Amino acid sequence: MANYQKLTPPADGHPITIAGDRLHVPHDPIIPFIEGDGSGRDIWRASRRVFDGAVKKVYGGRRRVVWFEVFAGEKAVAKYGENVWLPEDTLTAIKEFIVAIKGPLTTPIGGGIRSLNVTLRQVLELYACVRPVRWFQGVPSPVKHPEKLNVIIVRENTEDVYAGIEWKAGTPEAAKIIEFIGKELGKKIRPDSGIGIKPISKTGTYRIVRKAIRWAIEKNLSSVTLVHKGNIMKFTEGAFREWGYECAAAEFADKTVTEDELWSKYNGKAPAGKIIIKDRIADSMFQQVLLRPDEYQVLCTPNLNGDYLSDACAAQVGGLGMAPGANISDFFAVFEATHGTAPKYADQDVINPGSLILSGAMMFDYLGWTEVAEAIHRGIAGAIAAKRVTYDLHRQMEGATKLKTSEFAEEIIRHM
Repeated sequence: MANYQKLTPPADGHPITIAGDRLHVPHDPIIPFIEGDGSGRDIWRASRRVFDGAVKKVYGGRRRVVWFEVFAGEKAVAKYGENVWLPEDTLTAIKEFIVAIKGPLTTPIGGGIRSLNVTLRQVLELYACVRPVRWFQGVPSPVKHPEKLNVIIVRENTEDVYAGIEWKAGTPEAAKIIEFIGKELGKKIRPDSGIGIKPISKTGTYRIVRKAIRWAIEKNLSSVTLVHKGNIMKFTEGAFREWGYECAAAEFADKTVTEDELWSKYNGKAPAGKIIIKDRIADSMFQQVLLRPDEYQVLCTPNLNGDYLSDACAAQVGGLGMAPGANISDFFAVFEATHGTAPKYADQDVINPGSLILSGAMMFDYLGWTEVAEAIHRGIAGAIAAKRVTYDLHRQMEGATKLKTSEFAEEIIRHM
């Protein structure tokens, strides 16, 4: 067992382990959780009640989750001391127990850590941000046919702007870069410019495209779309496109066809069991998810494109309160609420816990406990159909009953 400074893992339960290319999940897995800051406290209490309720309903007493609290954000500072926003204990626990779940975390102001979420992703090499976006009947939507949108966004998590290097305008460093580019490379940049570098590598691209295609295979989906701005950034996002097609051809030739091949070889009809690999310019993709969303299933993106698209798609199906997410490596995974901490609502028992609950459903699906994920989805769908919802949905639904966070959790359990 790993060494901890201020944590003691549960005495009962067993760790998830890696067996070959798969996870081995015991009937009583120890799963670390980070409660989260602000409204995260209310959200976590409600979500845990739903998770435990779903496991009990599906498996009786045959399986259970053994929860292990670990710390990040404000609660970590209180326990470990000033400026310790992400203790080594927390990273050790996630590495030891493989799968974790977290509520929303505060981004420190003026501290040395840029973002706790970004740091978790980088330190644990959680290179894939996976965001399924689907509509639950009855959820208010600004579009006429939200039911047509059902996509999984697989976004690269460690490169592009997340690994970006910047120099502020007017600094000696910026001046040096501008001078070098002018003298050595013959490219002119205005002297009062801020400078940024965004790296996109073949290594990073291959593994995110590999993850997206494998996700499509496992979920029996029919297309993966590479979303890029390669018409302008030819050697970063354009390379992402080229390397994406290259990866599909090199590693999944028996499972994939390109969109060009679909028409040149198969008259527009995909062969049985084949996944179509296609690509779209990022700005066009925003139009497509509004006008023709049912033509897309998995969207594979560099970091910034996926960041924009995830929230834009979530807005069509009820907002971030109904949007789950996960950060995943080859095995390690941290499932999370996709929204902020909403500190003004902290401890008021009013916030919609849907994002974290749906992220938990993703987690159970990842563990192979698919019946639990399905029970959670049934519960949420039933609560919304009954119009018994939290304030964010209540104010948009005619004839709805407004529930507290905790009451919404009970309603979800009742409809499982």
